[in-house]
Amino acid sequence: MNKISTTILAILFICIEANAQAVYPVTSTFNSIRQNGVSNILGAGDTLWISPSLNFNVENSIDWFQPSGIDSITNGEGRIFSMDISSSSIAVGLGFSIELDGESIPSGFGFYISDDNGINWLFKDFPLDDNPPDNCDDEAIPYTGECDIEYNYGGTSYFRIRNTVRQQSPPFDIQIQDNYIFTAAFGSGLLRSSNSGNSWEKVILPPSNVSILTPEQDYFWTSNYNGQTINRFDVRSDLNLRGFGLHIDSNNQVWYGSANGINISPDALSAPTDSISWKHINFNNSSNGLLGDWVIEIEEDPTTNTIWMTNWVIDGQRGERFGIVSTSDNGETFRQHLIGEKINSIGFKDGAIFAAGENGLFISTNGGNSWSKFPQIRSANTFLKESAEFLSVSSTTDRVWVGSDDGLASTDDLGQTWEITRVNFPLSGGNAFDPDAKTVQTYAYPNPFSPALHDIVRIKYELNESGTVKIRIFDFGMNQVREIENDTYSAGTYEAVWDGIDDYGRKVANAPYIYVIEMPDRTIDGKILVVE
Repeated sequence: MNKISTTILAILFICIEANAQAVYPVTSTFNSIRQNGVSNILGAGDTLWISPSLNFNVENSIDWFQPSGIDSITNGEGRIFSMDISSSSIAVGLGFSIELDGESIPSGFGFYISDDNGINWLFKDFPLDDNPPDNCDDEAIPYTGECDIEYNYGGTSYFRIRNTVRQQSPPFDIQIQDNYIFTAAFGSGLLRSSNSGNSWEKVILPPSNVSILTPEQDYFWTSNYNGQTINRFDVRSDLNLRGFGLHIDSNNQVWYGSANGINISPDALSAPTDSISWKHINFNNSSNGLLGDWVIEIEEDPTTNTIWMTNWVIDGQRGERFGIVSTSDNGETFRQHLIGEKINSIGFKDGAIFAAGENGLFISTNGGNSWSKFPQIRSANTFLKESAEFLSVSSTTDRVWVGSDDGLASTDDLGQTWEITRVNFPLSGGNAFDPDAKTVQTYAYPNPFSPALHDIVRIKYELNESGTVKIRIFDFGMNQVREIENDTYSAGTYEAVWDGIDDYGRKVANAPYIYVIEMPDRTIDGKILVVE
């Protein structure tokens, strides 16, 4: 076992006493990240870009910033769904939510493109097809040249449905290379721009039951029409057309992950859209090595050029399983890893492989032969809650960064030590996103607090001089519920944590509670509403 593996395994046995700490010193910066849920991150050199608002950080600075000229994010509804960088060009896919029949529908918003490392940005609207004539009704009229869209592939004419609405078409993934941009946009399928996002073409993909798409053959795409099955390119009826994951590999091949496996094209970067060829591989009772048909992320190990991808379950009754797979032979065979774990993102640093998942953060230092799960991630001044879901992984020059639903963690020693970044609202006013917030002596967040949903509530306060700090929780009748701290600290800003448990180890009832902080020079208090 190598030295790194030994160190990582040793980390797994952090003593119980360390977990008992309830108060942590915290920094208090004005230039903060916008929210603790960080689902997309992009490392480039010494700079990290993060969702949902395109915050960026340089050289692990304490301050986070936003570029100018991104009004669709700062003043609009656009939120980052995907990011990619190639040389000095950055492409950002934006989505937003549309309320429809009481349901929030993820939708396509548009794109931001920068060709100067993020200094200047151009917005490109999400591409939609023109509306058909008024007499077109999908339930009454089959495909025609005016109702559906006629397209050519390999010299044969076919029809495809029109994508005229933004709903169900968020850009889940994006890839940029030179002037070419690809986006996997679910309901809109795979889109390609050859002119930096000024115009877009729909890329034709194999039907779910086809393993090879080549312009020399004719094909049948299944589409349901008025109780019949017709030949029409229709994302509603074919899972392989629904796009989630994308990657352009070191050999300029395009990899497209769908809800029906993985598609690999040797010429999608160079061929016209009427002649792009594909190899399609889907789950077949694990005979080819795939664990599941739903591929949301595809990444390439820069050291070995091995392709790694997440596998999610579409149909568990068919034997599909969660996990990740890797291939070193262009998809001829796959190795299976972390079987049963729902993995959201994969990243690489100094020969190590990181896998961010619903059930934790994992690392392998031997090419995926074995894996270790990190214990609860803690830094000198805070921690991520034990139930945190890990959503994204990326690397900058010296660090690995991991996004979660409870903050952003980074490490410069492959996880032996961590630093944690969370939303920061200084007590003396707000932050960059809410500069007019009032000055307070203390606050608790999240508030209302659900122990089942949030695990912990954090209580922020400032200690003006060194001395003993005593923090107690009371019910509204001022009966003590829990003493969470009684210790000596130096002057500074701190956060205390409470898990909704009383002094007897019982979960407290739904009700308002008062926390009281006794310090050498004063006593302050605040309220917490507990709601399950």
